[in-house]
Amino acid sequence: MKKIIAFLAIMSMAGVSTAQRGYNDFRSKTRLGFTVSPMISVLKPQEAGVNRNSAKPGLNFGLMADFNLNEKGTYAFASGFQVLLAGSKLKYDAGKGLDDYKANPAEYNMKLTYVEIPLSLKLRTSQEYSDISWWGQFGSYLDFPVTGRANIVSLDQTYDKVGILPQLNRINIGMLLGAGVEYPLGPELTGLAGITYQNGFIDVTRNGKWDDGRVNMNSFALRLGVYF
Repeated sequence: MKKIIAFLAIMSMAGVSTAQRGYNDFRSKTRLGFTVSPMISVLKPQEAGVNRNSAKPGLNFGLMADFNLNEKGTYAFASGFQVLLAGSKLKYDAGKGLDDYKANPAEYNMKLTYVEIPLSLKLRTSQEYSDISWWGQFGSYLDFPVTGRANIVSLDQTYDKVGILPQLNRINIGMLLGAGVEYPLGPELTGLAGITYQNGFIDVTRNGKWDDGRVNMNSFALRLGVYF
């Protein structure tokens, strides 16, 4: 009985040691953080008969995850899981837009929510000689719409909170560029600040539903965040 207890105790200590090493390896190779980034989004029509009336302030917030590709952490695969609140105002000529409102010119004030997964390469200067480091990133992103509403004004009629999610393409992919600075906030915290630009490649609206050619979504964001 004593041998069994001793064996179990040794196995337990070995398991704790292995788990601790695994945790330390995870901490050295992965950085997790949270971002809350104010932004400006713009829907950019490419066809005559559809015009952009204004951009829209929005917000990008959620989890940041950097997976280091070398020991110093100067190269990393940057991803995450974030929520994007975006939109814009578009003016449609008669004959374009959704079927129920295309008889006359109409303005669509679109409010869109996406789940976003960044996929990018992040380069960061070494903190060997300074606590502050500069970073830049280049890559892509995947956006999946989860809500879509529009306030529509046609002549003297106003239609509030019209659901347009089924009339949106189910994915948006584009180019992601960013640059900024990281600075220490404490023994375990690192602050992040920078600017990011996203240029959508895919039509946001389904052309078969809107008859509006291609409408791309671009955005500029003030990237603010904290790594833990």
